[in-house]
Order: sequence, then C-alpha cells, then structure tokens
Amino acid sequence: MDTLWLTNPTLAYRDWQAREAAGADRRPFAARSIVQHQAMFEHFRRHLMARETSVVTFGADDIEAFWLSAEARTYSQATRMRYVKLLDRLCRHLVFTGVRQDNPAAPFLAVERWPDTEPTPQYLDADADARLQAYLQSPANDLAQLRSRAIVATFLATGITAAEARAARIVDLVPDAHPPYLFVPAHGPRDARTVHLPEFAVPVLRAWLARRKTLPIEGDRLFTLTPDGRPITDMSFGRIVSSVLEAIGEADAEMSPRTLRNTFGRRQLLAGRSREEVSLMLGLSSHRTCDRVAATIPVDRPL
Repeated sequence: MDTLWLTNPTLAYRDWQAREAAGADRRPFAARSIVQHQAMFEHFRRHLMARETSVVTFGADDIEAFWLSAEARTYSQATRMRYVKLLDRLCRHLVFTGVRQDNPAAPFLAVERWPDTEPTPQYLDADADARLQAYLQSPANDLAQLRSRAIVATFLATGITAAEARAARIVDLVPDAHPPYLFVPAHGPRDARTVHLPEFAVPVLRAWLARRKTLPIEGDRLFTLTPDGRPITDMSFGRIVSSVLEAIGEADAEMSPRTLRNTFGRRQLLAGRSREEVSLMLGLSSHRTCDRVAATIPVDRPL
C-alpha cells in the first residue's frame, strides 16, 4: 500500500500524475492538463476535509454532496464529466495499489455524458457587471484584498486568460498612459496585443502597481501570492474570483476567470464592436468564441 495517500494526498497525487497518470489512449497528460487536474483534485480534497473524510474513505454520498456545493452547482456538463473521469481514474488507481477497496465514482461515470452541443458561455449580465465594477472601485482594507480586487479587475477589464495573468509582468501594466493599457506578450499561437483599460479598473490597478513595486517579492510578475514569486495557480485564481463574486451576491454564474473573460467580450459586443474587433481584443484568431458569446445577446439588441 502506498501510505503517502494517507499522510499527504496532495503530494501523492502530484507524484502519481508526474510518473504514471495517463488518458484513455495511455498517453501522458500535457503539462497544462496536469496543472488543471491537480487544481481539481485539491478542490475535491478540501470538500472531503470539510466533510471529515478523505480520498481513502469517501463514498458516493460525498460525490453527491460535492455537486450540491455552491461552486459545483454552476459547473457545466463538460466540467462535471471532467470531474467524474478524474475521480474514476483516481479511484481505480487507489484500488489497484491497495489503498481503497471500491470505486464510488464508477456509477457516476456510467450516467454522465459529454455534452452533445457546446455549452452556453458563462457571463455576468449587465447589472452584475456594473455591480462588480462599482465594488472594485471601493477602498481595499488590506494587501490581500487589494491584490484580489486588482486580479479580478484585470480579468474583467481586459478579458485576458488565467495563463496570461500568470505571465503578466510589472512593466506590462501602464495605468498612467493616455489611454492606460495592459500589454499582453505573444505566446503560443496568440500574437502580442495591447488592451486599453476602462475607467473603472484604473484606480485599483494603479494602487496595486504602486504597492506591488514596494513588496519584497522575487521576480517581476505582476501577480503572485508568495514571496518567491511563483505564479498563481488556476485553483487560486478561481478562489479569488469566487470570493469577490460572492461579496457582490453573485452566485448564478461559474465563478472563474473565464466567466469574467466572457463578460468582457460580451460588454464589447454590446457596445457595438464587431466580432472581428472583439476576437482581436481577446487574442483569438477565429470568431468562434465571439459567435458563442454573441448568441447570448437578445435579437432585439442587434450587434
């Protein structure tokens, strides 16, 4: 029996992912998928801790309770399927290594299905968008709150992805330019782009930038949670977005940076910008995402 699953399941999962875990085709997962899987595992493990159980002892009732949690209730069909596949893969491994005797995820895998059509993009409606913008302009009480508001303001004001926010450097944010902007370097298939900052985001981003320059943090990342300058994980970004959305009483949408990215794109479309323009602002080479977001706009509001 691998006792590390009993004493340090986070480390055990990370080690398993790095050494053995693979998809249905037996090919190792990509680095990005591994990061996502680790974040999902940690989210589920914290749920188990709150229910005073563990990866060794949880059952089907714990999975059912997970679906009823505030965040999981907003999950799309595809996200639920990813969680079920992750838990099934995990439990099969634990059974194989003698850590568990059963696989409570198997019945869920039998009934869950990948969506036949693409899910409707999650976004904040205009009222929730306005409330969030107003909240981000209110004074922060401490460093952590200032950083959280700056992070959420960046997603809401620029539409960048979590990966782009992780990679952002101090020099990329220029709130005192005319107009103020965030520079997003080229990466992968995406060209470099400059996104102008709307008025609501400038005060909090200016305040964060001034504070960030005084912090004893290694490196020059714009956002980091640790003194050694390590990039923020998807899980941490999700918690930050979730806490801010909960503060304004918003619980209907998926609480993730992607929801804020879709909100940004939808706001631009409602302002009269073309799909081509908004796709470029989002760093996309196709209009597919904009078309899906545009489909959420009532037909009596022509673009």
